[in-house]
Parts: sequence; structure tokens; C-alpha cells
Amino acid sequence: MQSSHAVSAVSAAFDDANLVAYAGLVPMMRLAERCGLAQLTVEKVRLSGVGNGAGAAADAKVTSIVAGMALGADSIDDLDVLRHGAMPTLFGGIRAPSTLGTFLRAFTHGHALQLHAVHRRFLGELAVHAPLLPGAGQMAFIDVDSTHKRVYGRTKQGAEYGRFKGIRTLHPLLATICTPHSRPVIATVRLRRGKAADSRGAPKLVSEALATAREAGCTGTRILRADSQFYSAGVIAACRRAGAHFSLTTGLNPSIKRAIHSIPDTAWQQITYPTAVPDPETGELVSDAEVAEIPAYTAFASRKKTERVTARLIVRRVRDLAKPAVVGEQGELFPVWRHHPFFTDNPAETLQAEREHRHHAVVEQVIADSKASALAHLPSRKFNANAAWLTLWAMAYNLLRAAGALTSAFHSKATTATLRAHLIQVPARIAHSARRITLHLPHN
Repeated sequence: MQSSHAVSAVSAAFDDANLVAYAGLVPMMRLAERCGLAQLTVEKVRLSGVGNGAGAAADAKVTSIVAGMALGADSIDDLDVLRHGAMPTLFGGIRAPSTLGTFLRAFTHGHALQLHAVHRRFLGELAVHAPLLPGAGQMAFIDVDSTHKRVYGRTKQGAEYGRFKGIRTLHPLLATICTPHSRPVIATVRLRRGKAADSRGAPKLVSEALATAREAGCTGTRILRADSQFYSAGVIAACRRAGAHFSLTTGLNPSIKRAIHSIPDTAWQQITYPTAVPDPETGELVSDAEVAEIPAYTAFASRKKTERVTARLIVRRVRDLAKPAVVGEQGELFPVWRHHPFFTDNPAETLQAEREHRHHAVVEQVIADSKASALAHLPSRKFNANAAWLTLWAMAYNLLRAAGALTSAFHSKATTATLRAHLIQVPARIAHSARRITLHLPHN
């Protein structure tokens, strides 16, 4: 591929007021309107007690920010993309970035909770209007995880040195919902200070995520999955109050180690694992991964009886590749294993429960997606402004997922970057005729 004309024969002029670069935003915001995003904001978000008109027209400001994030904005100034070309012809009520920044900085913790209520109900409406969670009536998984977002400003509220030495972070906590046939959507999010413990606020967030999942149509079996930092009696109690199952990585505390050592050698079952290879002589699948189960393990035995939990302890063990077998005449004296236990009341059989628990890693796709889109920055010095930004990103993410689910099977599982490139970043020229607007899109 090469240029078709000489440099001297090509020029550019920014003079056409009838062009837009993001024509795909039109049907996407129609979907948001159909799901009642603006009306939900009017009903739930009231920024009372703030000056300079920051709380006025909250519905227009929320929809403007969500639309800007859907276009790829990752800072407040980037929201000016909504005002380019003929965008004001297609959309009314677009607010300037300075106005939107003032709106975000007016948020308090209570206002951020109001925005959470909008997000929760908006997700439920999206699930009604789009096949967002196919199969949710039979099985749904709620995944909880935390991530650290690096920030640089010394005056940014809540930014602290935490897990990573010499790096200031804020510490978001999020919960996602998925089914065996869908990509995750975001159930709820929380912003926390940088050195907050991973499990801080987890039981409350789990309760909210499970309730949100039910509102989104997850009326069948619900299983909460999380890593070892969320292995606590409070999280399990929240699951049981909501009528959900749990599947939690436990780590290797002394009680777990004793339980693992009590498993007889005959109880281990080989599983299909990415490194499995066929035996050249027998053709059988040989894998270094094995699974066993203790059907009745009592967790939190040192706590009071009402907090003790008896359920299944499933252990996966893999050969420790860092300690290879000795090569020579003597051979290997005994194998060295690494153990990965998790505690669950999942009613599925052992191998299926283990496979479903490993799929918890799907939440990392959402975290990676976030840092490549609106969460590339937490743009304000104010902590609650960043908390509101986080929640608005969750709304924009779910809106993009719903648009992808309505488009095709491929787009229902594509990343948001692909959805923007395929569905939104479509240039168009606007033509007016008989009080109607026609968008002329590129041929093919």
C-alpha cells in the first residue's frame, strides 16, 4: 500500500461542519435512552448543597460523560470529543469538559452511592433490552477482585504507597457477572485508598453484587468466585444470606496444609491441563496436574461456632517445575508438588467445580480492558470525583457490552477497544432534507 498522489497534490482543510467521526454513537445512545439512563439519573442523583450550579442537569452531565467514555475518553479534557464537527447536530445537552469537571468535583461519598444505584438499575435494564447474559437463568458467576491504579499526583486524595514499594496507587475493588456463554459485565465497583487491605469492604460489596446479579436476570445458580484475599467468614456469610454458592481460593495456612497431607495418594485424579501431552506408547493423556477433594472440611475452626463453615475443599496440585527431577541412574526420589486449594459449596462434581473455579481469571480481562480505556487515568485530585468516574466507566463498559451483544456473536465477546473500532468510530456526513437527517457512511 502506498499513497496515490504526490505530497504537493494533497491538502487538508478542517472546514466541513457536517462531518462526524463517531456516527456509531447514535444507536448506542439510543440504547442508553431506551434503558432509561437519563431518567434514572434524575430520580437517583441529587447534588444538593453545592454551589455554582454543579448539581444542575445531572442527567445531561452523566450521559455526556458516559458517551465520552464510550468514545475512548480517559480524562476530563478528552470529553471535548463530544463537541467536534456536527456532533451538536446529532445530540443535544452536550456539556463542556470544564462543566463536567465541576460536576464530578461536587460529588461526596453519598452522591457516589446515588450513582451506584443508577448503575445497578441501568445494568438491569440493559439485560432486559440486550442478550447481555445468555443462560443467566441457569448459571451465573460473580467474580470479585481488586486492582491497583498507579497515580502520580502527590495531592491526589487517597493516593498512598501500598503493596508496591515507591508507587502511589488508588485501590479499586470490582465485581463482575458472567455466564458460561458470555463475557463479563460489571456488577459494582468501589474506590478505596491505596493501602487499603484487599478485603476491605468485601462482604458489603459481595452482597451488593449478588443483589445486582439477581436484578440483571441471574435467577438460577449463582456462584461467587474470588482469590484468597477474600477468603473470610464475612464473605461466605454474605453469600449464604443471598442464597448463592461460593468458590474461594484459600491459600496455604497450617490447617489447609494438614488437610492436604491427609489426602491419600489414590484420591488424586488427573485433569486435562494446558501442558498435557499424549503418552507416545499408550496414547493416554499425561498431565502433571491432579485434583482431589475433601468433602467435609471445616473452615474458621478457631472462630465461634456460628461463623464456622463446613464445605468442600478441592485441591489442584501441579509438579513444581522450579524443582525438576534429578536426571541420572537414581532418578527422582519423590515428586515435588505445588498445591492450589479452594473452598466451595458448588454442587457440581469435582472436576467441573475445579474447572469453573479456574475460570475466575476472566475478571482480569475486565481489569486489563479498564486500564486501556477510561481508567487509564483517575483524572481528578478529589477522591469522590474519581469514585464517580469509576462508576461512570462501569456504566459505559456495560453499555458497550450490550451494544456488542446486539450486533453479533463475535462482538458479544470482543474487547471494548474492538467494539469502539467496529461500531462507534465510523465517520459520516450529515445531510438535511425535509426536516430529516440522513447520515451518509463510507461505502463498504
